[in-house]
This record gives sequence, structure tokens and C-alpha cells, in this order.
Amino acid sequence: MAFTRLHSSTVLFSHLLTFSPLLHPPLLPFSSLSLSRLANRRAPVSASVVAMDQNPTEEIEAPTTTRRKWKPLCLYYTQGKCTMMEDGSHLEKFNHNLALDLGVDGFVLNKLRPQELDYLLVLDLEGKVEILEFPVVMIDTRNMKFVDSFHRFVRPTMMSEQKITQYIEGKYGKFGVDGVWHDTAIPFKDVLQEFEQWLAHHNLWEKVNGGPLNRAAFVTCGNWDLKTKVPDQCRVSKIKLPPYFMEWINLKDIFLNFYNRRATGMVTMMRELQMPLFGSHHLGIDDAKNIVRVLQHMLSDGALMQITARRGSSESGDVKFTFKNRI
Repeated sequence: MAFTRLHSSTVLFSHLLTFSPLLHPPLLPFSSLSLSRLANRRAPVSASVVAMDQNPTEEIEAPTTTRRKWKPLCLYYTQGKCTMMEDGSHLEKFNHNLALDLGVDGFVLNKLRPQELDYLLVLDLEGKVEILEFPVVMIDTRNMKFVDSFHRFVRPTMMSEQKITQYIEGKYGKFGVDGVWHDTAIPFKDVLQEFEQWLAHHNLWEKVNGGPLNRAAFVTCGNWDLKTKVPDQCRVSKIKLPPYFMEWINLKDIFLNFYNRRATGMVTMMRELQMPLFGSHHLGIDDAKNIVRVLQHMLSDGALMQITARRGSSESGDVKFTFKNRI
């Protein structure tokens, strides 16, 4: 798929919309919930682009005759750094509400089971050498609705600026979002500090009390994010592994045990459930949204979300897996 990257005096970013040749249409949006905002942000750089491909699609087909115009996410807004909220043309071009892509109106909810957890935090990290992107999307298990999101681009701490530039160009240049990464990325240690404020805002965790999350758990597509990458990054950043990262739900294991079908990743799960893939695969915030959509589908089918992995201690690499059948 070809796309056009636009440039001006300010750094611009583009966003691809990818359609999978699958059957089901996207979900209807529901009334959006306001996103929480953390204070004391750095002054942002504004952005405005048009996403293009060979066959540009301006509208998404909904399950009914209602149609809504698809808009790429404003990646400055997801990080609390958009300065163009009063600019009508910018608001017309970009989505500033993740809830619009995560509606539940298209699901049948009569099979929804009571869950042991009130909230699920879908996490999908990006970055193989060091973490480059830290997106979390929070949903309420009682109604499957989007609650809030946390999204930060992460600046490596053990690489030269030249290496960082090459790394980011290779990773995000193909999406046209390397500019917004350079404008907004902060060190992992700072990301965790802001993330802990976000958790406390939602009463999910308090630093003074430590321990696991309160009635919530991380959901990942595989074990790599929390078994391997976060501990590795904590060692590089010279910080102790936070206690809220000690357990998680691997959605692939839940999928295998609930449907009795083996799915090697997010795209496979979406294909099995006949769901279209939206956004740019391997842009973390887009992948997190797609994983949420899989999670919503599974909840509506009656799946029970249970912890699938627990770490023995922050100093130990030992992880206990709770499911006999797992990926």
C-alpha cells in the first residue's frame, strides 16, 4: 500500500488505515467519555496531515445504515499535547476520542459474564532494543465500554542521538509519525511516573500501598511485554520493576482455552473472529485498540478473563503460568 507523507514548517504525522479482507463491519460508536488529562505538560508542537492510500476511504461501514467518517487519531492529543483543540479544520481531520473506535453497540451482551476484575488495561509495547511506545487502553468489564487511555512515546536512554534517529526512522518513518515521536518522547522513568499518576487517578493503584492493581489487570497479546520487555527496560533505566507489573492476562491463552483455537497473534485472532483490522499494524496505540476490540468480542461471547501469568518477585525472572493449555 502506498501513502503520501506531507511536510511543512512544523513536523507533520500521517496515519494509515488498513482494511483486512474479512467479513464483519466495524462497530457502532457510543457516547464518548471524556479523557482524563494530567497537568504540567510540556508545550507541544501541533500537527495536521491527511492520510492517503491508493484507494482512500473516508467512511467506515457500520452495522446499520448509519455511517460515520473515519478519522486518524491525533497522536499529540493521545499524549495530552495537542494545541489545536480550538482549530475547526484540525478537529475535522483528526479523531480526539478513542471511544469512537471502540463502541459496543454492535455486540450482543446477553452472554456477558460477571468478571473477577472490574477493569482491564490493554497494553501493547513497541520497541525491540528499548521501549519506544507505551500505550494502555482501559475498559470496564461490566459493560465493555472504553474508560480512558494512557499513551506515551518513549525516548531510549542508552543510545546516541544518531542511533535514535536511525531507530525511529526505521520504526515509525513508514507510518509517517517519526516527527511526533521526536516532539513528544520522554524517558521511560518519566513515563512510569506519569503512568502511576494515571493509575492513582482511576484508583487502580497507590504507590504508598504498593502491591498489585486494585480490581484490575493488564491484558497483553502474548507474554513478551511484561515477562521480558518491561523488566529489561527497568534494568536499562536503572529502576526497580514496579509491583503492578507482577501479573497479567495473556489474551492468546484465554483465546485458546475459550474457543479451543490456537491464535499466534492479534491479526490471527481478528481473522478467526472475522473482524477487520483498523489503523497501522505495529503502531502501538492502534494495536492496543485492535486488541481491545478482540477483547470486547470475547467478553460478549462469554469469556472469563483470568490471570494467566505471575512473576515470583521483582528480582526473579521466574514466571508461573496458570493455564495448562497455552500458546
